[in-house]
Amino acid sequence: MLAKAFAATIIGVNATIVEVEVDVSAGMPMFMVVGLADTAVQEARERIRAAIKNSGLPFPSGSRITANLAPADVRKEGSSFDLPMALGILATQGEVPLEVLDKMLCAGELALDGTIRPINGAINIALAAAQNGYKAVMLPIDNATEAAVIEGIEVFCPSNLKQAVRHLNGQEKLKPSKPVVLEPDPDTLLDLADIKGQMQGKRALEISIAGHHNLLFIGPPGSGKTMLARRAVGLLPLLSDREALDVTRIHSSAGRQPKGLVRVAPFRAPHATISDAGLIGGGL
Repeated sequence: MLAKAFAATIIGVNATIVEVEVDVSAGMPMFMVVGLADTAVQEARERIRAAIKNSGLPFPSGSRITANLAPADVRKEGSSFDLPMALGILATQGEVPLEVLDKMLCAGELALDGTIRPINGAINIALAAAQNGYKAVMLPIDNATEAAVIEGIEVFCPSNLKQAVRHLNGQEKLKPSKPVVLEPDPDTLLDLADIKGQMQGKRALEISIAGHHNLLFIGPPGSGKTMLARRAVGLLPLLSDREALDVTRIHSSAGRQPKGLVRVAPFRAPHATISDAGLIGGGL
């Protein structure tokens, strides 16, 4: 029997829709994953097998299972394909309605006991789902707040595989996650008032921020260059909605798992000896 689920792979900070086709047929018992999958995706076979069995759900042990991740010429990376592949296998066993999987994007890593672990890039997956006409996404509960900021899509976050199946069957309907409004804590922002002296440095920093100018601090180690630069964030206004979304997408893809939109401008302090590739990133 053939079943289909829909997932997404992260390329940079963008998510590309992936169609997960699962076929269970007679033949030599084996579980194959095809479609340019990396090692983490290939290892999902063992996680899925254990998660389904330990959740008390039927696994077709004596059958030939083939999972195809389409398009086949796009590299698939990470553990986010565990959940859609598991749901596809369960759909072939009649545990999940096929028509429900057609309307939803799924992503999540499975623990051996069926717990759904968080993934990177959840907000990018939710954004791709909204842009491609999906009405809902199913993501790990730890990714709920970041994905819920995307408007026009429902975010369902089961804590384990069994709860996900019960939701899709209509036995235990989950409530859509709601976005959390996070106001920046002023106490966490570094303030120029903390610095004693350094009047020229403070004045230069204020002029640079106010006029959107570049600024270069030169001096011996320990003279306060980095200390002053770190206070620049406290002088900047909060990010706009568009800027906050872009920054949050980057944080999510990098594995920082934001708990909402990142409203404070990020600060980075690369070492003076960093290479060009290390600063701006290399190729795929």
